[in-house]
Amino acid sequence: MKGPSRLKTGGRDIDRQRPIAFTFDGKRLSGFAGDTVASALLANGIRIVGRSFKYHRPRGVYGAGVEEPNALFDIALDGQTTPNAQGTTTPLVDGMAVRSVNATPTAERDRNALLDLMARFLPAGFYYKTFIWPNWKLFEPSIRAMAGLGRLGAAPVADKADQIHRKVDLLVVGAGASGLSAALAAAEAGRTVMIVDEGEKPGGALLAQDSNIEGLLGRDWAAKTFANLADMPNVTALSRATAFGVYDHNLVGVLERGAIQEPGWFADRLWYVRARHIILASGAIERPLVFPDNDRPGVMSARAALAYLNRYAVLPGREIVVATNNDSAYPVAQSLARAGARVTVLDARPRPASNLAEELRGAGVALRVGARIDGIIGRRGVEGVSANGATLPADCVAMSGGYTPTVHLHCQARGKLRYDPRLAALVPAEPLKDLVATGAANGAFDLQSGIFEGHAAGGGAMGRAPRVKSLGETFAIEPVWPDVGLKRRAWIDFQNDVTTKDVELAARENYRSIEHLKRYTTLGMATDQGKTSNMNGLALMAALTEKSIQQVGTTTYRPPFTPVSLPALAGLRQGTRLAPLKRLPCEAEHRALGASFGEYGGWLRPRYYGVEADENETILAEVSTARSHAGIFDASSLGKIEVLGPDAAKLLDFVYYNKVSTLKPGRIRYGFMLRESGVVYDDGVLTRLAEDRFVVSCSSSHTTGVLGLLEEWRQDSFDTKRVFIHDMTAGWGTIAITGPKSKAILSALGLGLDLSDDVFAHMSVAEGRFAARPARIARVSFTGDRSYEISVPASLTPALLQQALKVGAREGARPIGLEAIGLMRAEKGFIIIGKDSDGTSMPHDLGMTGPRERRTDEFVGKRSLFLEAAKDPNRRQLVGLEADGPEPLGTGAHAASFAGAKPRSIGYVTSSFFSPTLGRPIALGLVERGRSRLGETIDIHHLGERRTARIVEPCFLDPAGERLDA
Repeated sequence: MKGPSRLKTGGRDIDRQRPIAFTFDGKRLSGFAGDTVASALLANGIRIVGRSFKYHRPRGVYGAGVEEPNALFDIALDGQTTPNAQGTTTPLVDGMAVRSVNATPTAERDRNALLDLMARFLPAGFYYKTFIWPNWKLFEPSIRAMAGLGRLGAAPVADKADQIHRKVDLLVVGAGASGLSAALAAAEAGRTVMIVDEGEKPGGALLAQDSNIEGLLGRDWAAKTFANLADMPNVTALSRATAFGVYDHNLVGVLERGAIQEPGWFADRLWYVRARHIILASGAIERPLVFPDNDRPGVMSARAALAYLNRYAVLPGREIVVATNNDSAYPVAQSLARAGARVTVLDARPRPASNLAEELRGAGVALRVGARIDGIIGRRGVEGVSANGATLPADCVAMSGGYTPTVHLHCQARGKLRYDPRLAALVPAEPLKDLVATGAANGAFDLQSGIFEGHAAGGGAMGRAPRVKSLGETFAIEPVWPDVGLKRRAWIDFQNDVTTKDVELAARENYRSIEHLKRYTTLGMATDQGKTSNMNGLALMAALTEKSIQQVGTTTYRPPFTPVSLPALAGLRQGTRLAPLKRLPCEAEHRALGASFGEYGGWLRPRYYGVEADENETILAEVSTARSHAGIFDASSLGKIEVLGPDAAKLLDFVYYNKVSTLKPGRIRYGFMLRESGVVYDDGVLTRLAEDRFVVSCSSSHTTGVLGLLEEWRQDSFDTKRVFIHDMTAGWGTIAITGPKSKAILSALGLGLDLSDDVFAHMSVAEGRFAARPARIARVSFTGDRSYEISVPASLTPALLQQALKVGAREGARPIGLEAIGLMRAEKGFIIIGKDSDGTSMPHDLGMTGPRERRTDEFVGKRSLFLEAAKDPNRRQLVGLEADGPEPLGTGAHAASFAGAKPRSIGYVTSSFFSPTLGRPIALGLVERGRSRLGETIDIHHLGERRTARIVEPCFLDPAGERLDA
């Protein structure tokens, strides 16, 4: 059998004057401008374009649009690789290197094709059962290496992207006859309209049909109407644009493919469309028939066969069998015969309309009624067909099992479906408030009805809709659903390799819910989302469970309708545009001081100061100076969220683990903020400036998150007129002074406040003045030494830092960076949330048990603190660790138990340093039952090295707190 080939004439979409060179699996081929990758491969006689996901069976082109399940390729062009590109929607470009996916080394000669011989051992759900014994991890590396389809290229993804937000009165999805009629009627009425179509050219099914609208060939009418719409000032008309998802409040995501083009580079554009009303004119997808070996190369959709013939002058075969159960395949058979193919129609219906039979005879097409395909002859492609006991020569099978309306967006918008037995299809049960389906998407499969529906939905007056020259269109169908108990494999889902046997197995094992069927067999998953498989799958389950199709229902269609590129989703939110690096108001001053910078929680902050060759020695020197004299550091990154109003204390009581309302004005309290799971989300100090005014000082990296949590609970559970939240982090800068000389330095700054300890005690706040502007001074310590934090308007922070360094120099002070602060807080046993805690750490694991035991009122996370898991005596608890030698323990090292048959981790080291103050290594860690094991020596395992450490209290320095008042 010859297979597909390019005709010498014809091809409405191709330009024969512009040849294009490309390669497929390393083989040099050529096509024409206007070709898709799929049409070019067919024109070159390539039948095997890929391998199936699970069994690595040879697969050919099935469809001509987004329904295509087989023709997926990795495409390299101009140094960029696009994985899993759909060949039916990807235009052919000169210089493309096209490679088949899931094939080693090529689709033609795939070494993994041997897997098909093991099919009986690889049914649906086999991986849940087969690889449990003896251990899943033995098989996991090999299975994961074989999983997936395409491969990412080595070149980085382009960092350019574009996103546009648009509000319109009406969004029309689909520029076929129905969609164009709707958009034109609405636009002429003065409404703002956006019409999007996923094709290279507008028209949908009109591009391949020989219809006549308003005296024009259907495709010409579509092009003219689309161009007229594009010229209207109130219309945005996009081709190569797919509406991939409907979200809350009529937000529709639209991906415009290849919208931005520059030399050697192109990218997609993402549109966020907020529409008052949506018209879904997305058409319908032709269903496959299910029979043994229906996945062989050469088996394709009848509509696709017509599209390749009329649009690209590709005849899909010379001996073609058209298998159908409805009227729509008859014009396809006539067109194929006129192009020179020998065509036989197998109509499963016993009595098709007599006029259809007469038209076939006039075109020289053989017709067999009541005939169904029993199987395909040929392993690497169609070489013949077995039908009703007879063998027919064939190199192509064009099949039509009816049409499935493309209702994905309707269902995403929470629309319901009903089964229409006249159409053997699921159609929208009723229009939604702001979304209505028209044309084939609504079950109107004849052209004139689709135009009328679209015109009316767009607000057009009756009698003014475009008129179709009658082609004698009919659509009658008798459903042919998959047979139960087929002995040979028949495919329902081509993309995920799901057969009728898999569905039957799921039913036997009680995975009868359509959603369970989907997950157990993978039917309708991945990029396919059930486009060609869903109806046949649920019809078979209906037969197996003796239910109606309506009772079985449908799976949940999830966005995106077709894949969306990650650069398009990211847009400009990449690198620092995704997470802008926050900068201190004193960055210039720190650079002048010789600071080495690093990113901490999204902030660019000084790590240490100086040009010493050994940065560790520099950090230790900063710690020693701060402990003996004073250290000055920039704490401007700490969160400063003000909570104000009569219910401010009430809100904070609810959000904080600690009781807040008992705090007196002018005082500070340390506390935890929990998630509803009871896990510690953030820690920090809370300052009460007045009865109705608080400042939440949270971790630098958690400010945005804490702000969000406070606002969420405020809006959810409180009177928003009685409590208000303002983030003042950027408005204030903070310079901290720590060490025994800190009081003298602060006094020399002349801030105008009494610093005596009986007036200004630890954990107090006072108001002062700096440069004739307000200053807030908090006596709070993160190092264990006497410390003060001075907050001033951000513009004054550089002056404050310079003044503090000038005065501090007389007292032997020096600037210190974040590394020194991190070491000093570990000496004191102070924690950093996210470093010395993990995603399971609760307050009592970190040593704070009081509120859990005493609070009787409600607060976020309270219930979770009393669940069985929270009371587990084997929870990991914060402890200190004394190493067995002079070298610090490795951060991340595991505390290991070697008591059982195999070593087991019982915790890990969270922070580890050499303490210059104590002259020895110190470490913090989370260890099982840590608080009850004080004094116990445990094993520490790190990178193959085994050491020991003694569990001690986490506070290594000044446990009595005497240094706070030194």
